[in-house]
Amino acid sequence: MTVTSTPSESLSYRIGVDVGGTNTDAVIVDTTLLEDPAKSIIAAKKSPTTSPSVTDGIKVAVQSVLEESNINRRRIASLAIGTTHFINAIIEHDERHLSKVAVIRLSKSFTREVPPFSDFPPRLREIMRGYCTQVDGGLQIDGSIEAPIVESQVVQECAQIRQRGIKAVVVSGVFSPLDHHLHQEETVRKIINRELPDVAVTCSSEISNLGFLERENASILNASIHGFAQKTIREFKMAMKDLGLQCGLYLTQNDGTLLDAAIAARLPIRTFSSGPTNSMRGAAFLCKLYTDGGNTSPTAIVCDVGGTTSDVGVLLPSGYPRQAVGDVSIAGVRVNYGMPQVESIGIGGGSIVRRNEDGRVTVGRDSVGYAIRKRSLVFGGDTTTATDVTVAAGVKVEIGNPDLVAGISHDTIDKTQAVIKREYEHICDLLKTSPEPLPLILVGGGSIICPSQLDGISEIIWPRFHDVANAVGAAMARISATVDTVQNASNQTMAEAMQKATDLAIQRVIEAGARPGTVQITEKESLPLQYVDHQVRTVVKAVGDFYPSNITFEEWTHEDEDELAANGHLQTKLAQEVDVHFEERIDIKSYRPKIVIDPKTGLKTWMVSTRDLEWLADGCYVLGCGGGGSPYPEMLKLRQHLEQGHELRIIDMESLKPDARIYWAGNMGSPAVPAERLSASESILAMETMMEYNKHESFDAMIGIEIGGSNGLQPLTIGSSLHFDRPVVDADWMGRAYPNLWQVIVAVQEENQILPCAIASGDGRALIMTRSPDDKIIDQTLRAPSIEMGYYVGFCAKPTNTELVHRWAVKNTLSQAWRIGRCIARASRDNTVSTVTEQIIEEMGGGDSAKILFRGKIVDIERRLFKGHSYGEVVIKHVSAEESQEQNGTAAGLPAVATGGELRIPFMNENLLARHRREDGSEAVIAAIPDLITIINSANGKALGIGEYRYGVLVNVIGVACSPVWNGNEKGLKAGGLAAFGYDDIAYCPLGTYKEPRSVIEEFW
Repeated sequence: MTVTSTPSESLSYRIGVDVGGTNTDAVIVDTTLLEDPAKSIIAAKKSPTTSPSVTDGIKVAVQSVLEESNINRRRIASLAIGTTHFINAIIEHDERHLSKVAVIRLSKSFTREVPPFSDFPPRLREIMRGYCTQVDGGLQIDGSIEAPIVESQVVQECAQIRQRGIKAVVVSGVFSPLDHHLHQEETVRKIINRELPDVAVTCSSEISNLGFLERENASILNASIHGFAQKTIREFKMAMKDLGLQCGLYLTQNDGTLLDAAIAARLPIRTFSSGPTNSMRGAAFLCKLYTDGGNTSPTAIVCDVGGTTSDVGVLLPSGYPRQAVGDVSIAGVRVNYGMPQVESIGIGGGSIVRRNEDGRVTVGRDSVGYAIRKRSLVFGGDTTTATDVTVAAGVKVEIGNPDLVAGISHDTIDKTQAVIKREYEHICDLLKTSPEPLPLILVGGGSIICPSQLDGISEIIWPRFHDVANAVGAAMARISATVDTVQNASNQTMAEAMQKATDLAIQRVIEAGARPGTVQITEKESLPLQYVDHQVRTVVKAVGDFYPSNITFEEWTHEDEDELAANGHLQTKLAQEVDVHFEERIDIKSYRPKIVIDPKTGLKTWMVSTRDLEWLADGCYVLGCGGGGSPYPEMLKLRQHLEQGHELRIIDMESLKPDARIYWAGNMGSPAVPAERLSASESILAMETMMEYNKHESFDAMIGIEIGGSNGLQPLTIGSSLHFDRPVVDADWMGRAYPNLWQVIVAVQEENQILPCAIASGDGRALIMTRSPDDKIIDQTLRAPSIEMGYYVGFCAKPTNTELVHRWAVKNTLSQAWRIGRCIARASRDNTVSTVTEQIIEEMGGGDSAKILFRGKIVDIERRLFKGHSYGEVVIKHVSAEESQEQNGTAAGLPAVATGGELRIPFMNENLLARHRREDGSEAVIAAIPDLITIINSANGKALGIGEYRYGVLVNVIGVACSPVWNGNEKGLKAGGLAAFGYDDIAYCPLGTYKEPRSVIEEFW
């Protein structure tokens, strides 16, 4: 093809298209009339998405607006399309559009314990998994090299990929997002492109940031859909050619900004969540908000009402949606890319209205959907819908024939509107971070059903062209660039590091096509890395107006036509059975863990299952009190053990022989490291080093250092029949997570219990420490070699004995973690997440042992790094139990210790205390360590680690009484109390009476 240039001054028109499952919307915006958004939209069209061709709906809608506007097509600057085709192919497991993927990992020593596709649903794994391998490479968390790339290894793997006929490859290196100098993934991509020129390569570092498994998962999805994306965008270009358009082609991406078509074809995952964002950005434009380039507009709620559901999100003062927090999952696959926080309720224009025999009226959750023009009363159908009731209530809208709904009674109208009003008020309150009223912008074809007034809403805005707001958002999308990097803060201040990232983000967004004078920073965050000295992760996002100053337009040639014709037309997937794998549903209430007994010794043993593992992991994170690192990678590794036929065993401490030799080991260092290295074999190597030093051929059992976080599962890994084949005692030395080694209870209460100890890096390096004048100095002494070993090491201490375990271990903590995890699973399965905190408290021993401290939303987070520890404070604004309940209508049962005002929780890797600041300004400490303070995400009932604290998250704060071995003596309080963390002026006041958890073995035998 050939290209021509057009002066940017004459490129005044922009076309936006949103391709939905029911309708394809299109608009043309005249950018010379932006002072009046309604006037700037010179044409709009809704066209049914009913053709089997991907592009037919686009062509019909765009052709219509072109004819209506009669504009000069050479003055069109851009065609921007929002589409759900790519994500739908994954959700529907559409084998025609998904490719087999080969995964090449870069790491010499790590990640092998958790292979690619480990947490994929079985059906999707079967479709996508082609070949998995690992070659030398990888980085450490400070950016230094783990191992160099060996070209011959890559060439050898290319031969394997060629032999299997795979056309999509993922290259995933450990800590590759920090690789700003070696460019290992890009080096491997060049080798693959040379050896396999017809293969598409996705580098994980261009997909997302830290979090190896989630980044690799996202890269696999991207690679699998890559071929389909290429063909789809070729189809879009064919549609442009047929329409006589030679402007720039863009797709809208997850953050509501533009993505060049060539980049979108290579990175289609960036478009997966563009639909809700387009609607929200369109709403902002139509209401003339956020147009001056500054942060002067108020926070607003946007509600996009369709035929079946209403999707509600928050527009921040930046003019962009608030981002989702916590796990993001696509078709059951965990990924770590950004998407807007959107809450949905099952009410839309087509929602079916029913009046029960008792006179109660229900609205939805079923709907007539796209058939509203056939089934709804106002259109001559026989089904009463929310739209019918709205028309019957006298709302002045041009929909159907009002005479056909005259028979709906006033009582039904009143009750229906009351239900709808209550639902909308609730969903809006759920998204607010303060009680102050906010404006609500209504968009979408079904938005007429929303009441004219809502409690907690300052005004309701229903803009012109609301029904095509998603296409407007696509047309007026801006350009963005994000810098997400880890910097060294030893030679610069935190402010200087942030400024460096900001300057780079501005530079990149201008290079991407933004007008320099319009660039603004919409996101800024500093995240110090725990236990890693002077390393801070800085995230900055810059956004600017689209500026087609260097746009070149494509002139179609006969060769281009031949190429497109040869590739043929893509066909959408119409009504067709989709083979979806559903996890086997179990009856949680009747589930019994497997307990076996040795007929000779009478020893009772809990044989851990994959179900047990999932519950243990969730429970360990709750007991981590914000720290300890996510147990998820460790859980996946242990699940691999079980799938391979190995055994994981747990015993009660009463089963220990009087002369038992008991080892205790785990990991120490930054939780950010195992998130990349996937919890490798560091602790195994530390155990081997210590056993060799002690000249021990074997031992009798393992006990955990701490139950909180990932270390809660480490004893099971070590004791697995794959490794040492030893049982794990249902107990640990902490009863929670703690940041300092010298604070383990056995070391606090007894002398000389840690040394000699060993640490190991997992890549062949190990050392032994034999002497120290003070247990507190052990941590400091081991820090320097731990840094050289990659900021994360396996640790093994001096073995202990049965007497000390009985005297000082916190008993049955694995059982306690299991029960907490079971509560979370049961709440999720039974739709009772609104009361999961009450269920957890019951498992903890009831109201005398544990309490709900506070209900609220996170409204502020401060973080800083000091001597390798992540310090900070999270601020939570009060939310009532009624406001925080889930859609199932089940209200929370237990009152909170504190209400009103805000709760401030300082943390040092773990949560330290809960300080309630009342509305009159007075303060009171309502809980403090050594008692446990845990923040629970109200959306899923799971714990939040301190690195997951984000603005706007609805949470419940739980306080649990600590074990008597902590607060029952002076030594325990000095080691675990506030004075040990620099709070000498705050006295410890116990929350309640600790109740020893019941043993799983004892209960289920």
